[in-house]
This record gives sequence, C-alpha cells and structure tokens, in this order.
Amino acid sequence: MERTYIADALKCEGKEIQVRGFVDSIRNSKAMAFIVLKDITGRLQITVEKEKHPELCPLLDQITADSVIAVTGTLIANDYVKLNGFEMLPSEGESLKIESLADALPIVRKEIPATKKRPGVERSGVDQRIDYRWIDLRTDENQLMFKAQTKLVAALREFLLERNFLEIHSPKLIGTASESGSDVFEVKYFDRNAYLAQSPQFYKQMAMASGFERIFECGPVFRAEKSYTSRHTTEFTGFDLEFSYIDSFRDVMKMEEELLTHALKAVKEAYGDEIKEAFGKEVIVPTLPFPVITLKKLYEELEAKYGYTLPESEKGDLTTEAEQLSYRWVMETYGHEFLFVTDFDAEKRAFYHMRDENGVPQGYDLIWRGVEITTGAQREHRYDVLKAQAAEKGLDEDVKFYLDFFRYGCPPHGGFGLGVDRITMLLCGLGIKDSMFIFRGPNRLNP
Repeated sequence: MERTYIADALKCEGKEIQVRGFVDSIRNSKAMAFIVLKDITGRLQITVEKEKHPELCPLLDQITADSVIAVTGTLIANDYVKLNGFEMLPSEGESLKIESLADALPIVRKEIPATKKRPGVERSGVDQRIDYRWIDLRTDENQLMFKAQTKLVAALREFLLERNFLEIHSPKLIGTASESGSDVFEVKYFDRNAYLAQSPQFYKQMAMASGFERIFECGPVFRAEKSYTSRHTTEFTGFDLEFSYIDSFRDVMKMEEELLTHALKAVKEAYGDEIKEAFGKEVIVPTLPFPVITLKKLYEELEAKYGYTLPESEKGDLTTEAEQLSYRWVMETYGHEFLFVTDFDAEKRAFYHMRDENGVPQGYDLIWRGVEITTGAQREHRYDVLKAQAAEKGLDEDVKFYLDFFRYGCPPHGGFGLGVDRITMLLCGLGIKDSMFIFRGPNRLNP
C-alpha cells in the first residue's frame, strides 16, 4: 500500500491507509497500546486493543521511542483523543511492521519538566546535541526552521527569476589563495595546491564580463577564520547575486531591500505563526525603503544617545558592539529592523569596491537585528583602476587571472551576498550552531 503523510491521513476518515514514521512515544499496557507516530507533517495516535490483535503483541513489546514503524489501518474520529481528535485502528493481519529499532537516545532534545512522579531533565548542551545532530534534528522546532529556510531561499530565487536573473554554479576549488587577504583553506590538487573559495565573487564578476547581466548563486562558502562567536562558522551557505548596468551602489541597495522584503513576506505567510509559537520571534515584513546612515554619522549617534565611544583609528569599520547598538538606535529612531550603513574606509573594504573621487568605497553593510548580514557594493569595472587598487593591497599578482576578466570590456555592475544560515539564525533567534543543518567550526569536523 502506498504511504500517506499524516497531514493527509487526517483527511481520510473511514479509509484504510498506511502511515510510516518515527515513534514519538509509546504506552504499552496489559490490554492496550497507544503509539504516537511522527512524520515530517505531523503526529497521529495509533490505538491497539491487544485482545483484537494478539499477533501484534510481540512487536509492541519490542518497540522503543524513536523506532521507525509502518502501520496500516483505518482513521476514526474520537473526541477523547487529544491529538487532532483522531486515532488509527490497525487492520487485521500483518498491519504493523518495524522498519528499525532505536537504542536509548544519547541526548535529551528538549527540557523535560519535573512532575510528582519524576524529576526534571535538562536539555543536552548544544555541542553534545551536534555530536548526534541527526537525532536532534527530529524535533518539530528544527524541522520548522528548515521548512522556513526552504521557503526563504525559494522566495529569493522566485524574486530574481521573475527579474531575468540566471542561476550559476561557480567552482569552489580555486587556484588563487585569496580575494581580499583573508585566510583560506589550502587543499592538495594533484601536483599543486588549490584553495577553497571564500565567496563566488570573482566568478560572479566574470559572469558580468560574459554578458550574463544578471546572475545569482546559492552554494557553499569557506572561511578559514578561527572564530568562536555565536554567529561565525568556517563553512556556510551563501546566496549571492550580481547585476550589470547600474548607476550607483544605491541600485544594489534597492535590489536587496526589495528582495528581502519579498522573501520575509513569503516566510511570514507560510510559517509566521508557527515561528512565533516555537521560537517566540515575530517575523516582521519590513517597510520600504530601509533606513540609511553613514558610518561616521552612526558613530556620532551612538555616542550621543548611548555614550558609546571608540578611538578614531577604529572608526573606519563597524565593531560588533556598534552593530548591536545600531539595532536599538534604528528601532528607536525609525521603528525598523534593518539599517544600511555606508561610507566605510577604503582600508576596510575589498580592493574591487568602486571608490568615488574622494576615495570612499561605493558600498554598504546591511544590519538586521543588530547583526551584519551583507556587504554589498558597486564593483570597480575599469581595468586600470582595478589593477591599481589590487596593487595597493599587495594582491596584483595573486589576482592576475581575475584582472584579465576586465581587459576586454565589462559593464558597470554591483552585487552582494547573504548568509542563509545567519539569516535563519536571526529569523529564529538562535545561535549559529543551532541554525545550521551541520555546523562547521575550528574544532568541529564531525558528524
């Protein structure tokens, strides 16, 4: 018999169907057994009267929580069943099959509150849960998080496809050690060394020189940074785009704010209520346009309102503390969760950012809920200028192959990248370790 998802099974009252999934819980008494079965769509109670099904008793005695079973039976409405008001009664004969028996679980996935009959049990720590991530991911909250992430990425794609963007897949093995002087992962590549790409930036721009005009990519990104914060990871999923024939980096900002507004609207419509219930976080669809402030002005505002000061030598870039404070400032000033920050020091920006006549990079950071989620910019597309800016940072020889992209004509263009995992983290109010399918950090290569 073909399997029926539990969400669909609840519409099949009186029909014989088969459901399959993990055993969420089992109560096995002398006369009755009650199994709550869980699949990706929901839960269903299976009620077994042992007198009517003696052939199932040996199987019921074997089943443990988190075992995988298949059950064939008929769905019956029952007002006494708290779970959805329905229960499944097994069919005659071989109506229950054990697909896989589970050992006792090595982690606690949720806090277990104390009762009169038993003490409370604390949830396992995040690192222990990551050791058994495949078990931890079975919770409703984790599965909801990835449903929301799937909707988010699908909405990002939908928005761009409707605006004539092409999807590309750039190589992750590259022959150049760096695009900006940052540390990269070195790997053996036959008779020479190769490196894992820290972004698809060079190849996005190659696509502009190829006349593709509008492209995006969703794929892995690698950063060899020994960072142990709650928002950094050595491998993550990036959503990047680039597009041609822009007049200013503000065209890039406009594209991003419209893209994110579309995506968050889609997530809110599909899962907003569930996210609020599960994580206590409201999915807020932002208003357009997003607030914009220069870096210099932001530091002045943070000092005036909150007494936040820095040495002048450190004011060319955003500190983590300033990012966090900027959320408070933008909410109090504009009632908005997003903030564009512009006019960074050239020393703090990549060599391929276009600069104005005063040497100011034509780009921005986008801060959401006090965390930077994007660095975007208009790129320098003029070969001679780009070559000089690469030489200024000592990278001209390292990026020679990249500079060649611009020798034969290239339109003005710009773009940005988003970290899918970081957006998921902020959407659900979690740390990065809890927000990724499998986390990678300086001390984490398994599972």
